[in-house]
Amino acid sequence: MKLAFVNKLIELAEQDPRIMLLTGDLGFQIFDDFQNRFGSRFVNVGVAEAQMVCAAAGLAFVGWKPVTYSIASFMTSRCYEQIKISVAYPHLPVVIVGAGGGFAYGSSGVTHHAADDIALMSSIPGLSIVLPGDPNEVEQLLPQIFKLSRPTYFRIGRGKEPLYEVKDPAVLGQARLLHDGQDIAILSTGDIASEVLSAVKALNCQEIFPIAYQFHTIKPLDTITLGNLLKKTKHIITVEEHISHGGLNSAVRGWLSTQKNTPELIGLSADDEFVLGSPEQHEIRSKCGINDKAIVDEVLRLSKNC
Repeated sequence: MKLAFVNKLIELAEQDPRIMLLTGDLGFQIFDDFQNRFGSRFVNVGVAEAQMVCAAAGLAFVGWKPVTYSIASFMTSRCYEQIKISVAYPHLPVVIVGAGGGFAYGSSGVTHHAADDIALMSSIPGLSIVLPGDPNEVEQLLPQIFKLSRPTYFRIGRGKEPLYEVKDPAVLGQARLLHDGQDIAILSTGDIASEVLSAVKALNCQEIFPIAYQFHTIKPLDTITLGNLLKKTKHIITVEEHISHGGLNSAVRGWLSTQKNTPELIGLSADDEFVLGSPEQHEIRSKCGINDKAIVDEVLRLSKNC
């Protein structure tokens, strides 16, 4: 996703001279082309994420369209107050990019894990939350974000996330249908969507056809799609590389609590504990039960009751 993000940002910056990129001592080599093309519109503030956010707020206040970039854990928890007060409070259109959300930097340890970023960012009033699932969604959603008049948290993967082919385009604020089916719906956000599609493929081989949606936009939540799912499903499974509260499952559960005759909601998410040691992302997904095998097992269990 990183290369898709940078390439699309360069394309957009060619069209709009107000776009700027600020990074917190990251992005060496992948940002070289942007820097060579746009010079002073690229700023490396060093290891000073909080100051980067304040600088972006000032730039946005005088008419620039700044993008801040850092590893997701640094971009959110390290400068939460600055995002809340300097960016969100005055409703400034800053694009806050967190790279390697969830456990993408799993082997780097707890300091680099960002399984709480959605919870942190979604608690800030007026801030949109967008988690593309693959490079194609990055390319489709980024231009739409620049058209907003409010700040956005944009969580992208670390890199080399698998592409998937989907008929429906990625539209900001609308869940994207990955696979049609019946009875059971699987909702994903972020690059965990590839695990969902792998699970759906395995289930189809067993003549089980769940519905799969990618909720790349968590805030604002697509309640229209959720409303339609109430009429055709008995079970809804959310899958996210995030802790169990404050993310997609919490958002869906909160909305369902306002409705009548709702389907059963099951959440597959990260454990409510720190991940110690230096496991890789795929190992953490397996341990937490948020990989394709865990999804298949859960759907098989539920399908017996459908």
